[in-house]
Amino acid sequence: MLVFVLVGVLVLVVGGCVCVVWAARGGPRWVRGVALATQAAGELVRLSGRRGRRPGSDRLGSDSDA
Repeated sequence: MLVFVLVGVLVLVVGGCVCVVWAARGGPRWVRGVALATQAAGELVRLSGRRGRRPGSDRLGSDSDA
């Protein structure tokens, strides 16, 4: 069951990326809407990952770079 969920998420991600590229080349209105939603979701994921970090944890020479 978990495999089907992961495959579904992968299909949505790949489809969203295709829509972003297609919209950049002047696709139809619905493609631009999907591309906008994909970019907004990506931005939310990026911001949520940044919010969970401690200040200074991404400095050079930290233990996580090993």
